[in-house]
Amino acid sequence: MPPLNTSASFASTGGSETNSPQVDNQVQDVEPTKFFFREKYARLGVKGNFMPLAAQPKNVDLGEWLAHQCMEQYRLVNALLACIQEVDANNGRAICSPISCPVMSAGRSHTYTWLNNEKVPIKVPACQYISLVQRWIVGKLSDVKAFPIDNITGTGSSSTYASGSLNSTNSNTPIAMPPTTLNTPLSTLAGRDWIGKNAGFPEGFLGDVKTCFRQIFRLYAHLYHSHWVDPFWHMTNGTNSNGWTDLNSCFVHYVSVAKLFGLLSDKDMEPMQALIDIWIGNGSIPTDAANGACSVTNPQ
Repeated sequence: MPPLNTSASFASTGGSETNSPQVDNQVQDVEPTKFFFREKYARLGVKGNFMPLAAQPKNVDLGEWLAHQCMEQYRLVNALLACIQEVDANNGRAICSPISCPVMSAGRSHTYTWLNNEKVPIKVPACQYISLVQRWIVGKLSDVKAFPIDNITGTGSSSTYASGSLNSTNSNTPIAMPPTTLNTPLSTLAGRDWIGKNAGFPEGFLGDVKTCFRQIFRLYAHLYHSHWVDPFWHMTNGTNSNGWTDLNSCFVHYVSVAKLFGLLSDKDMEPMQALIDIWIGNGSIPTDAANGACSVTNPQ
């Protein structure tokens, strides 16, 4: 397998604001309806309104709130990923391994690729893709130029990796974009405005936020499509605690934030749309969030 691109020059790049999952061109058999797409299994491990957790508080800068959400949503999904990354002492493998998950996918029709050193999109085992995403997100959130806030702790090193974001709706390849820095003269920046500017975030901040959310979605999509039964269902033999209902709670929280601020496209959400529709229908995703009431774009 060609080496993955982890060079410093490529690691410093961000991603574009639009992307879509790559769909294999091979003819696929019709995939049976997954258990988690049934209303019976859409229950949550917690009760309550997720809007207070998603909505921007008064007197908090929007950039600071989006940065907080990036850190919080990564913290939640990172804890869930630990369930599939822990190595079994009996066989020396994790639940998510190159054997169980030879490609990063979300069902039969959505496969995610990564760039190698030659900037060619390649399929990699899900565990490798997940590790790269974790390292990139931690590196981005720890970069004081990209996120001028207190550093976070999490899985992976502080070095950054290819973002995995896209620059066309027909591709699933991470595309290098201009570095996120503050090197542009202040005299030039003074006449422009962007999300987070007043709080000291760089001009590419919103693009970085969307890339983080896009990659976190892919992590959730893989957890559901490949690991909902093992380990989340098996954790409690199908009971209502510390397993699939907690996975649902974390995901509905994440989706509420993503939809409220318009951080994902409809194409991004395709692999999990059936479950999202259930939650919109039963009110688990608040109406304002479902309607993208606070969708953000950089001022023109």
